[in-house]
Amino acid sequence: MTEIAMPAHTGSVQALTVGQVAETFGVTVRTLHHYDEVGLLPPSERTRAGYRLYTSQDLQRLGTIVVYRRLGFALEEIGELLEADGAEVVDHLRRQRDLVRDRLARMTELVDAIEHALEAEMTDRPATTEDLKALFGDGYNEEYQAQAQQRWGDTDKWRQSQQRTEGMTRAQWARVKAETETFESDLGAAVRAGEPVDGDAAATLAERHRASIERFYDCDHEFQVCLAQMYLSDPRFTQHYEDIEPGAAQWLHDAIVANAERHAG
Repeated sequence: MTEIAMPAHTGSVQALTVGQVAETFGVTVRTLHHYDEVGLLPPSERTRAGYRLYTSQDLQRLGTIVVYRRLGFALEEIGELLEADGAEVVDHLRRQRDLVRDRLARMTELVDAIEHALEAEMTDRPATTEDLKALFGDGYNEEYQAQAQQRWGDTDKWRQSQQRTEGMTRAQWARVKAETETFESDLGAAVRAGEPVDGDAAATLAERHRASIERFYDCDHEFQVCLAQMYLSDPRFTQHYEDIEPGAAQWLHDAIVANAERHAG
């Protein structure tokens, strides 16, 4: 008979009642009665009144049963295992291991399916503040958002921006982030390459910049120049572009001004 170690605190003990055993092993009294009825765990002793008493050997056997039950074995299989020799037990456990691995694989597939469903559900709903924080990290500043609302909240462009963004999903914001990162990378490359601010490459970047603004509110060339002036007058904007490439704030300002003059002419 093969047995697995029972809980340490049940070592050498006197015979226990069914209630004491149930509490020790975390099983129900009804379960113990059933194990007795099917011959899986008949108690070795009885009181004079006929009540069940479990010896140390019984508790050892119960410990083994509990482990096998947690592994998913049926009671009939457990009975066979308890009476089997070492080689048979190894075969049983190997088969059970394979079954558990298969079950884990199916559960992993189920988790993946749930994740995909959750992602689809979240993609279709408007992004929350938490979504934006997770997506943009330090690039999303609630304090700045509040300051911007205080400064421009009564303007048509602010209201237009709120209308255009209120239903944007996380996926749409992710595209905004990706496009912004691509633009800033190209901006840094143009500055490093010494592209002239009145050249075609600069004009293309200026138009890309204006298009990124128009995603949120109408932005003609005249208003874009106003924004460009802020990139030099507001230290936060200046620092943002300087972090991309030294001189980028001034270069972008000058490129926007030159592009506006080109279109005005």
